[in-house]
Amino acid sequence: MLGRFPGVRLVRSESFADEDWVVKSREGFGPILVGHSFYIRPLWDETPVTEGRRAVVVNPGLAFGTGGHETTRLCMELLEELAEGGKLQAPILDIGAGTGILALSAWLLGARGITAFDIDPDCGPAMDDFLELNARALMGERPFEHFVGTLEDPRAAGPYQGLLANILLGTIQELLPRMAEIAAPGAWLVASGILAERQDEALVSLAIHGFKPLKVVQEGVWIALLAERERQA
Repeated sequence: MLGRFPGVRLVRSESFADEDWVVKSREGFGPILVGHSFYIRPLWDETPVTEGRRAVVVNPGLAFGTGGHETTRLCMELLEELAEGGKLQAPILDIGAGTGILALSAWLLGARGITAFDIDPDCGPAMDDFLELNARALMGERPFEHFVGTLEDPRAAGPYQGLLANILLGTIQELLPRMAEIAAPGAWLVASGILAERQDEALVSLAIHGFKPLKVVQEGVWIALLAERERQA
């Protein structure tokens, strides 16, 4: 083979034993406990779910919405807090939903009337696949409606009692004026995808657009914010 490439010579060769690379690739992915409610596990894992937790099945081969990122886990923990406070009233909108993992998490916590969307065309099939992965827990129910589009889409018109936005801060800032329009007075917003070093900037942006910050949670270099749409005087 090397003779086909003039000037190239073999310096060293090394042989490897046969490997089951599918099994090898799965070694780094195991169940993840999130908050006190969720048990995220890869689709091939059949480990019994820890008592008292809700199973969420994910495909770690996807680039988004697998629960492996800190921002997703932070949002799920804030959803738990909202559920405990009885604040997961319908309707709820998941903005930039990816696979729809946050929308499903909200449903598992008791929320209904959930819509999820993403601008990425790949996310439409990804959400369908995600629901199929979790069909056992859903028992024939459809936890959320979803579409591919933008926040200007008529299907996202609102008003909403809750908004989820696990996207980057720059995108959140661009969408905040529209979020403020579709959020009902007193509605909550869970926002993440925000680096901790930009916390002050994020809090100011929320306040400017009528969202009163209530709580900040952090994991690693990332934060998630819980805010409330201010009521008109």
